[in-house]
Amino acid sequence: MRSQHRKILVSSALPYANGPIHMGHMLEYIQTDIWVRYQRLRGNTCVFVCADDAHGTPIMILARKKGVEPEALIARMQIEHEQDFTDFLISFDSYHSTHSEENRELSELIYNRLREAGHITTRVIKQAYDKQENMFLPDRFIKGQCPRCNTEDQYGDSCEACGATYNPSELKNPVSVISGTTPLQKESEHYFFKLSEFETFLRDWIKKSSLHPAVVNKLKEWFDVGLRDWDISRDAPYFGFEIPDAPGKYFYVWLDAPIGYLAAFKKLCDSRDDLDFDAFTQPGTDTELYHFIGKDIIYFHALFWPAMLAGANLRTPSAVLAHGFLTVNGQKMSKSRGTFVMARTYLDHLDPEYLRYYFAAKLGSGIDDIDLNFEDFVQRVNADLVGKVVNIASRCAGFINKQFADLLAATLPEPALYEEFRSASNTIAQAYENREFSRAMREIMALADRANQYIDERKPWVLAKEDGKEEDIQAICTMGLNLFRCLALYLQPVLPRLAERAAEFLAVEPFKWNDLESPLLNSKITKFKPLMTRIEPDKVNAMIDASKEDQENDSS
Repeated sequence: MRSQHRKILVSSALPYANGPIHMGHMLEYIQTDIWVRYQRLRGNTCVFVCADDAHGTPIMILARKKGVEPEALIARMQIEHEQDFTDFLISFDSYHSTHSEENRELSELIYNRLREAGHITTRVIKQAYDKQENMFLPDRFIKGQCPRCNTEDQYGDSCEACGATYNPSELKNPVSVISGTTPLQKESEHYFFKLSEFETFLRDWIKKSSLHPAVVNKLKEWFDVGLRDWDISRDAPYFGFEIPDAPGKYFYVWLDAPIGYLAAFKKLCDSRDDLDFDAFTQPGTDTELYHFIGKDIIYFHALFWPAMLAGANLRTPSAVLAHGFLTVNGQKMSKSRGTFVMARTYLDHLDPEYLRYYFAAKLGSGIDDIDLNFEDFVQRVNADLVGKVVNIASRCAGFINKQFADLLAATLPEPALYEEFRSASNTIAQAYENREFSRAMREIMALADRANQYIDERKPWVLAKEDGKEEDIQAICTMGLNLFRCLALYLQPVLPRLAERAAEFLAVEPFKWNDLESPLLNSKITKFKPLMTRIEPDKVNAMIDASKEDQENDSS
């Protein structure tokens, strides 16, 4: 394990500002937040940034459809997103928007550096054009018949039926999704980033970065095909930043979106004296930079992004950490089945820490998909958190509260058992560090079983019926509460609210990792209150029903 103080900048992928956050999104934000909270618990400086991804044609079209300006649409959506994240206990230090002055300045800085270094070129291309709407059409705004299998109603870039990918010009009987008219092919000058010039650099960066083998294999496929120059411009009308010295041309949303990570950090640095923007963004610093993303956007984050940064003489990521998708009850999330659950719908019915724990119990460092099985969700949370962890405190607290005026014993009856719990910190820390959260949860629950076994064997409730056993009862329950304290501390990155309540119950300051060096002895606790309640299955059913209702309302 690293012992020195670390300075880390972490981001999650930016949610798009055209819709609400759902449980599939929350997988990533919870995963990132657990890792961030672990780093802070260890005493490291760990800054967590994110932003709404606010540019692009879909935002422009949706705003037009709703009869509002894009700025009004993204402002309203950002408020909703931030509230969802706050209520899910996601601990961002800075949550910003890509439609910001900081992002405009940084996007122009990076672009100008790339241009001056000769990494930008222009060429004329042909694109689908909607004559009625007077605009060029992104691939996803064209539909037609798949050129491979002839399936109707497929997007302009890929077929959902046979999986084929193709150019929009190959689509049969194409129509504009916006106007329903047949698009024309029209020429336009576009700006390209010469990604192919960075192949040697990228191969070297991949070797040095802590990328998962599955991610490396995916990148190898793209190298084998050959890196192509990347179109970074879009024609007006477009909601985004205009390219310097190129009237009517705008940065493609995927150019300024990752720069939004740095913009959110810049906004934070401008408001705090203890953070130096350059120290985290210049090459050769001792700081670390990590991006948590879904496996579907590896291409942008592990090829374009590091190449752009290197070409602009800025530091590159220490690693890009990709995860899989979320399935529900073994299937793709479904609106008709009520398993496409919005974050707000979940929060209306259930405690966010239930989901944080369930995801943690499933998450590893790879890119395998995670399944949320509602029946398993109820059983696991109730068995592990309520039946094992919280149960330890409730079994011991009553004796200390009632018989010993809230006072813990002056010594531990079994120091070796406490040492077993304390020394588990190395294994648990390593699992957290490596994002093997499921392994960390297994280790912690094994300790919880051990603590409950200790209490079962000592039976303080039986001793309470015998004379002269007061000292033994106080010692056993003090032991139990110290073991509970270890567990609550280990779970703090996952269950920050439970850890906070546990610290209040034990009448101690918020937990720090090295607190376990000394047990709590001869100190007073507070009156015990339930720290977490069981999930009632009818709450889950109500959430599913509400999700079906949400879908019906959306479609009406």
